[in-house]
Amino acid sequence: MKTSELRLLSTEEIKTKLADTRNELMNFRFQLVTGQLTDTSRLKATRRQIALYETILREREQGKKLEGAK
Repeated sequence: MKTSELRLLSTEEIKTKLADTRNELMNFRFQLVTGQLTDTSRLKATRRQIALYETILREREQGKKLEGAK
């Protein structure tokens, strides 16, 4: 999903996706330790996806603070 598409989602939807992606990362880490994970690039991609979700949420938080300060 592109960043522009993610920005159209509600905050709750992004928080849900963030929680799901964090669980997915945890599962990938378990698979890596047990030797079941063959595509290790998925770890990096998942971490980046988490960072993207957190960035969008942070931008929204900062935007609300700026609106409140006016």
